[in-house]
Amino acid sequence: MILLEVPVNKHLNDNFLSTGGVKLRLCLTLTSQEPQILLPIHYNHYIQAAIYNNISSELARFLHERGYIYKNRSFKFFTFSRLLGKYKINNLDKTITFYPPLKLYIASPIPEFCTSIMNCILGEGKIRIYDVWVEVNNISVDKPTIESDSAILNIISPVVTYSTFNKPSGGKYTCYYQPGEKQFASQIEENLRKKYIAYYNRPAPTEKINIELLNKPHMNITTYKNTVIKGYSCKIKLYGPRELLQVAVDAGLGAKNSQGFGCVELEGRD
Repeated sequence: MILLEVPVNKHLNDNFLSTGGVKLRLCLTLTSQEPQILLPIHYNHYIQAAIYNNISSELARFLHERGYIYKNRSFKFFTFSRLLGKYKINNLDKTITFYPPLKLYIASPIPEFCTSIMNCILGEGKIRIYDVWVEVNNISVDKPTIESDSAILNIISPVVTYSTFNKPSGGKYTCYYQPGEKQFASQIEENLRKKYIAYYNRPAPTEKINIELLNKPHMNITTYKNTVIKGYSCKIKLYGPRELLQVAVDAGLGAKNSQGFGCVELEGRD
């Protein structure tokens, strides 16, 4: 595993650049000159915007407008966690108050994505989330690597699986699945295969993926651009081909990864 800690306002050194084509996960430590950071309670869209604003314009345009295609699906191939740290939810005005320091994890299998966001953030030393400027005083870089046919994953932004159906009266409705349901497992497996094919442009491993729940799933309801999304956070153990398990770590589990869903932390392996 590669593990580097880079203070802000420093250019990437030769040792980091020599990692070349590796796929990385970034952990940003966020602080503020103010004792509190006030954001809308549903802030995923603003984290996503901050990420797009801190990568090269060419890469941002490619990912936003096209991405990696598999049949009729487009994958952006990045994901991010919730803001992790102390907070208080304010239900009356639908805001959330964070008490820095905070952690934000960003993962992608695209080496250029990781290099680009590192260069942009290290140069500025801060990012804008909603209408708040927060300081980035440290970036940790690591490469979680799957080394066997099983892995324990802690889901640090809710994982989303769903199907869309037509209503008899017209219109559509969305059915979300939860960990433990058959449809949840089948969609996780199918989604990982599609991502593998889209990114590597070759057939995916055919071995089955099995999911073991290690604790009780917690439902999270998020509004993203006026769309209500249901996801679940929990700890799971995935069994299957290493290549597909690595995709889960690098690009996220389930759907809507670039909207801040399905980011996982590799907690253990055996």
